[in-house]
Amino acid sequence: MRSDDVKKGLDRTPHRGLLKALGVTDRDLEKPFIAVANSYTSIVPGHMHFKALADAVREGVREAGGVPFEFNTIAVCDGIAMGHEGMRYSLPSRDVIADSVELMVEAHRFDGVVFLTNCDKVTPGMLMAAARLNLPSIIVTGGPMLSGIYKGRKVGISDVAEAVGRVKAGKLTEDELKEIEGCAYPTCGSCNGMYTANTMACLSEALGMSLPGSATIPAVEARRTATARMSGRQVLRLVERDLRALNIMTREAFENAIVVDMALGGSTNTVLHLPAIAREAGIHLDITVFDEVSRRVPHLCDLKGVGGNYDVEDLDKSGGVPAVMKEVQSLLNLQTITVTGETTYDNIKAAKVRNSAVIHPFDKPIRGEGGIAVLKGTLAPLGAVVKTAGVPFKMMVHEGSAKVFEAEEEALTAFQEGRIDEGDVVVIRYEGPKGGPGMREMLTLTGTLVGMGYSESVALVTDGRFSGASRGLCIGHVAPEAADGGPIAIVENGDHIQVDVARRALNLEVSDEKLKKRLSAWKPKKKTFKGCLARYVATLSS
Repeated sequence: MRSDDVKKGLDRTPHRGLLKALGVTDRDLEKPFIAVANSYTSIVPGHMHFKALADAVREGVREAGGVPFEFNTIAVCDGIAMGHEGMRYSLPSRDVIADSVELMVEAHRFDGVVFLTNCDKVTPGMLMAAARLNLPSIIVTGGPMLSGIYKGRKVGISDVAEAVGRVKAGKLTEDELKEIEGCAYPTCGSCNGMYTANTMACLSEALGMSLPGSATIPAVEARRTATARMSGRQVLRLVERDLRALNIMTREAFENAIVVDMALGGSTNTVLHLPAIAREAGIHLDITVFDEVSRRVPHLCDLKGVGGNYDVEDLDKSGGVPAVMKEVQSLLNLQTITVTGETTYDNIKAAKVRNSAVIHPFDKPIRGEGGIAVLKGTLAPLGAVVKTAGVPFKMMVHEGSAKVFEAEEEALTAFQEGRIDEGDVVVIRYEGPKGGPGMREMLTLTGTLVGMGYSESVALVTDGRFSGASRGLCIGHVAPEAADGGPIAIVENGDHIQVDVARRALNLEVSDEKLKKRLSAWKPKKKTFKGCLARYVATLSS
């Protein structure tokens, strides 16, 4: 066992003494040491119940013959960080989480790890750490919150953001907004739709790193606690078999995750996170893979987050991720091994779709292609990403005049002051990984766009990114970004921009001569950063 590095032999007498100060017994010293990496914090609704879940994990570890040791990581709530300077710190937090887990696990020589996680950057960070450490590991997600109820209909974070836009458009009173605000988040858990947190929970399961059916169990249900306890037991079985993270997170497993992502209509942020996790596993996952898979996988799930009617609790009642995987099994690698010790085929063979309104049949999809597309063209030579599942059908092809802004706040003010017209293409630059820095999500902006009634007439294009709760023709991740001198840096007001999602095209209709002239005159913006943002920018690639 790895933990023998700190507990076996004469030279480890001081180490054993320190462990005994923790209450470890001589009998415990013969057992596997299991890390419980807990992202509990009282500022994040998705994590506020993790003390109890961690207790359940530790109970499971002890029941199975291991010794659990718990430590904490950080966690950022994207909803609270949204729309201000705090959002610059969300994406960098993913790497800090991965590093902090690596530091603790390697320093203390654990034999296995249970990752207790939820929310947008935490689950990817935990998966990155799992791949990097390559130990027997299991992911335990915290589950979605229940939806709020307002005037008989379910509401959540996207409804609140869009309601703000409706107030600004004079379509809703502030008293009504206050009522929505007070009822939209009724429990602990990750936000209720197929936003980034729940998308990544589902993809953890599709990768084979979580127990089947676990991703969609509501945070407040007893099944959630039972799953945490079962996961604590299961990690000991993985240790006994020496079944490690990289035995599970193979290229075929990542392809399965992308297939499930497309069927769900998940968040565009998976295009950031899955390649980063794969890179830690020594696998190159190019952005073009997402588009190739999207072209052959139908969008099946009618969920909030893509303008759908149902929440993650409904998905759970309809059979959860195993039912979705059963519906697309002809496109999956069914022999991939999972944390159950069994194959994907074994895990889903008994799964059934219980509600075909939530999970559509494979031959009767919502859309014939998956929920994400990669666009390229003269405005995005290296690619851009759009959540097609959230794009109104009439906006799949759009042409309009550019209105250019140097930051999210400038564009938001323009919407609020009535300076955006139907047909416009709003271009927001210097919001990329380097230019921002931190590639801020823009739910405040996209919620305003929808709430003010522009979702079927105005397009957004940015080198930044959008929240998993965003919908409309919102094109992000434009590369090269403005800070790297990409074409988005030299777009001018009034330029004609053409979007054709089906053709995967994003073009700036400006002559080559004009583009060369503008680029020759362009100079990069100088920004000075300190602390973690400075370190983050120094290590970035596109």
